[in-house]
Amino acid sequence: MAFLRRAFLLLFLQVCLLHVSVLAKVELSMNETVDVYIGDMAEILCQYTSTNSDSKPGFLIQWFVAERGGSRSRLYYADANQKLIDSGTDYTDRINVVTDEKGTRLSIQDVRLSDEREFYCHVNGLAAGSGVRKTHLRVFAPPDVPEIESVTTGISVTKDTPSKVASCETRNGFPKPNITWYRDGEPLMNESGRVNIVILSSRMSSDLYSVQSTLEYKVEKEDKDARFSCEVSFFVPDGIRKFESPSVNITVHYPTTMVELWKESPQGLVKEGDTVELRCQGDGNPPPHFIFNKVEEPDVNFESSRDVLILSSVSRKDSGTYQCHPLKGDGVMEVKGEVELKVHYLDTAVVVPKDEELMHKGEDLTATCNALSSRSTSTVWYKDGKVVGRGNTFHLQNATYERSGVYKCEVTVPSLPNLKTNGFVKIIVQGGPELVGSEEVVQLDEVEGRVVNLSCEALGNPLPSISWNITGSQSWHEVDKKTHKHMTHSVVSVKVTSDITAECNVSSDRGSGVKIFKIKAIPRVTTTAPFTPEGSGVIIVVIIVCLLLLAFLGSVIYFLHKKGKIPCGRSGKQEITKEKTTKDEIVVEMKTNTKNEEAVLLKAVNGDKKGPNDQPL
Repeated sequence: MAFLRRAFLLLFLQVCLLHVSVLAKVELSMNETVDVYIGDMAEILCQYTSTNSDSKPGFLIQWFVAERGGSRSRLYYADANQKLIDSGTDYTDRINVVTDEKGTRLSIQDVRLSDEREFYCHVNGLAAGSGVRKTHLRVFAPPDVPEIESVTTGISVTKDTPSKVASCETRNGFPKPNITWYRDGEPLMNESGRVNIVILSSRMSSDLYSVQSTLEYKVEKEDKDARFSCEVSFFVPDGIRKFESPSVNITVHYPTTMVELWKESPQGLVKEGDTVELRCQGDGNPPPHFIFNKVEEPDVNFESSRDVLILSSVSRKDSGTYQCHPLKGDGVMEVKGEVELKVHYLDTAVVVPKDEELMHKGEDLTATCNALSSRSTSTVWYKDGKVVGRGNTFHLQNATYERSGVYKCEVTVPSLPNLKTNGFVKIIVQGGPELVGSEEVVQLDEVEGRVVNLSCEALGNPLPSISWNITGSQSWHEVDKKTHKHMTHSVVSVKVTSDITAECNVSSDRGSGVKIFKIKAIPRVTTTAPFTPEGSGVIIVVIIVCLLLLAFLGSVIYFLHKKGKIPCGRSGKQEITKEKTTKDEIVVEMKTNTKNEEAVLLKAVNGDKKGPNDQPL
């Protein structure tokens, strides 16, 4: 019955409205659209005024929502007596309506994607007239940050059609977002034969959109360093927002058009015995395999490791021009790289005279040392580790025995310090014995009884021998004899008993020589040494030591006598009395019956202390 009354009342009001509509009208004001984020609260305001100013009518307010099929469902009803939210709709628990003199406001909590539709505001002022307006509610859901993925395989520039470069995907957006591609910050548009953008969109169970875009691009060599990225743009209540993906790089395959060949090691000049590494590099990608050959031997290919050729222990015959060619599927490419390799050398030194050279004392000799080399050389002569000459030629003038020995020449290449060679010659200077010293007769004066040493040295090659002939003394012997290289040395010890003549005879198969020592014996004379202050000082010291010994001996005898160890011949009565003592003090008094009594007081404190006036016994 209540429903019938309400329906009748509504019909009655509409009939009345038709009669008075020509007399009064209600004016409504609403926004065409209201934008809101999904999950937020939407507010739709409906403002109204009446053209009938003579009365203050009561308004009947209703809110409707458009359904998918075109019909409308009421959400709210209010008149002067009651306010009612219709039950059984999707909005029953989510809407709230506030009405005042200026209008009515519909609030929708927890907006969903399904709420994107038109909402109608019906206002009936009875005698004041009626009006209907609508607002379209738009719901927005920002999508996820885009995910970009580039192709992992290389893309060849020789392909005629665009190739897939990367894909970009964004999810959970509403309305459907848009994806734009960029190359180094510049947007890419569809271009026949060069750029093709494929877009695939889908609507998930949550009614949110997922959009995937694939970029197909005809790559060129310049794209090897290019950065590709995608940008997602989408609508929001306050405009348009954008998300940009990270940039990615692609691998571009392109043919080799230029090749370079160089010597990787060793640094600097190459010498014989070095290990040489030649490296070849082209501008193609991926780097091709290379073959190596020599211009002088074009039909011989060297074994190599992809782009490196290693030449072990090179010699001068390895000098020449080396080439490398990149390989391709159907053979060798015409492009090539070249490098000139020069292997430097130094031959073994040749010394003239060779090995060993005999010379006579006083002669001159010229020796040469030469070594063939690809670079300028430097020659130094050594003897016994010391530098004796520089240059290819060595001059030995007025040869002496000391100049005998091994002469070594060392040839080096200044520009290649490790490149060196050497040779040697052994020079032997021959001659008869030669006594050391300018005097052939040596005069000496020595005191009788003295022993003197006589030394004799001789040079020569072959080495001379030394013998002694001594007259005037029967007491002599050889105390030292030694040889060193081209010298003989002998020392004899002689006792002078009279005038002596000593002959040092040197000899070899090339001659002999003699050196004479004449010793005159001087008789020994005994003299009294005069008094000197130094001698008197020694005598005084001896006397003092003797007196001290006597004093010590007397004190010992006296002590033993007092102890009774030694009997005393003197008559008289002796008496010893002991006074009171302490641990630190002992007093002993000695008495006799003689006319002159003597007392001796001995006092020792701690065994090591004396008074300032105490005297030792």
